[in-house]
Amino acid sequence: MADILTLQEAWGALAGRALTYVGDGNNVATSLVHAAMLTGMHVRVSSPPGFELPPHVVSDAARISRLGATLSLVGDPKEAVAGTNAVYTDVWTSMGQESEEATRRAAFLPYQVNADLMSRAADDAVFMHCLPAHRGDEVTDEVMDSASSVVFDQAENRLHMQKALLLMLVGNPR
Repeated sequence: MADILTLQEAWGALAGRALTYVGDGNNVATSLVHAAMLTGMHVRVSSPPGFELPPHVVSDAARISRLGATLSLVGDPKEAVAGTNAVYTDVWTSMGQESEEATRRAAFLPYQVNADLMSRAADDAVFMHCLPAHRGDEVTDEVMDSASSVVFDQAENRLHMQKALLLMLVGNPR
């Protein structure tokens, strides 16, 4: 929800915009795809072979799609980000996968979000990451610290969303 709020702050209307996730088809990718499909965004996911979104996530996305939203799985990250409005990535190795780090590094290196990859996106594209980021791995300093990066807005919005959820869950104590 914080990611969607961040995009809404950046663009206003979301329907018809393109969002590209580059990296592991993990829980972050799953949640992002589902949320984006509900808002009418066109989503592209680019993952190395063997690290794609699970088939049930793809079928769920088609089922919950609203306002013409589409999901495309694109192997080539350069093709996936072409003309997109947002590029999103996450760490290559999550907690509990440390023994796979060398294998994952080799598989994901061509999926690094760097200046060359971002240059293929729309001129006003934003860069997103749920943090913490491993600079030099999934994203370069140049992109992380660029004017297109909205990662700290995302982090701030996560705080606000968590507060809103808590208020909703506990209700108004007055």
